[in-house]
Amino acid sequence: MHQALGVNKPSNFIVFSFGHRNFKSTIIKHLSKDRSVLKFGIMTRNPEAWSSTQVREALTRRGIPYECFTFPKLVARIAYRPYFKVNGTSILDDLDALIIRPIGRGSLEELVFRMDMLYKLERQGFYMVNPPTAIEHCVDKYDILALLEDVGVPVPRTLATESVNEALKAFNELGGDIVVKPIFGSRGQGATRVNDLDIADTIFKAITFHHGVIYMQEFVPHGHSDIRAFVIGDRVVSAMRRVADGWKTNYSRGAKPAPTEISKEFEDLAIKASKAVGCKVAGVDILEGPEGPRIVDVNSQPGWKGLQVVAKVNIAEEIINFMLSEIKK
Repeated sequence: MHQALGVNKPSNFIVFSFGHRNFKSTIIKHLSKDRSVLKFGIMTRNPEAWSSTQVREALTRRGIPYECFTFPKLVARIAYRPYFKVNGTSILDDLDALIIRPIGRGSLEELVFRMDMLYKLERQGFYMVNPPTAIEHCVDKYDILALLEDVGVPVPRTLATESVNEALKAFNELGGDIVVKPIFGSRGQGATRVNDLDIADTIFKAITFHHGVIYMQEFVPHGHSDIRAFVIGDRVVSAMRRVADGWKTNYSRGAKPAPTEISKEFEDLAIKASKAVGCKVAGVDILEGPEGPRIVDVNSQPGWKGLQVVAKVNIAEEIINFMLSEIKK
């Protein structure tokens, strides 16, 4: 686990999905509580953030009480209880589910500690959105694509190395037109398209000087748009085309959402990709290249502000409904 983490990683480290588990023991725990109404926790650095607000409003409409808090406020105990307490609330005793929204950056020690707490919660049979294994997969771009290739999902040709010389050889192998990305990153930050060998050499040396890993992909021609498919469980609940002025198509960088209907092939790929990394709620990014679709990322804490503009369903409602269906199984 620890080697998958790093210092001051972007906010996509904590994500929005949940994975494989037997919930029978969880339901027994729910029934043993002296109350009849479910209560949710929302782990968020900012309860007023758009997606967090949507979740809070969806819970309120369903009559489900909730409590918002941040990781820094959480107290963890070992060998005496309550194991996890925040603002007077025992997570294991007082809550039935935990939704984890983006929580910001942290030091290596802070991030590892937070993951350790999630693993402890998971071992106690607590229902979370997201399990720690899915979090670790989705924070690591190399790990994501490696898992996708293992299950036959098409991805761009990609090379990762700590050697500048090997990276320069790969520059030509990948067609002399590449995208260099940080392994840990989101929203297109730090991604650079390079089609000049001298510039590539400078970038590679700068990365290794700071003890980074050179992570590079062939550039897949895709016009100025891509597809974001929003997966919940076993279905794509909505999708949009993100239209930009350049090759970066992130909504947070100014791309405009446009309604779209994706093919059964794209739906199947998005669901397969989401399952491969252990997600139950995920944003899957698909490039329409000249050789067919390529999955370039699985975001396990996707925001949906842009998607909601063109979606025919309320995304937050879909997420809460799905969670309730899982809890009641």
